Amino acid sequence: MNRAILQVMVRGRVQGVGYRAWVEHQAIASGLEGWVRNRRDGSVEALFAGAPNHVADMVALCRHGPPSSRVDNVTSETASADELNLRRAGEAFSVLPTV
Repeated sequence: MNRAILQVMVRGRVQGVGYRAWVEHQAIASGLEGWVRNRRDGSVEALFAGAPNHVADMVALCRHGPPSSRVDNVTSETASADELNLRRAGEAFSVLPTV
């Protein structure tokens, strides 16, 4: 199976607006694995793993976010399976603590 793993940084008004919960819901609905977390600098970081087209679609969704958010910038880069292992054991997709 062809698989993509991308790490994404989202900047804007993305904390305190349900962004992480929205990402978790969208990722699970898309059959993706990975995680999402807030960062102390006010950004949201996420990692998505799965079929390349589903990962690309998820990154595109992140550019819009939930209705109460304001996304200013989204960057992504290829990641490794090691970063995927940050999720909680037994979960396909995790909401992780702030770093």
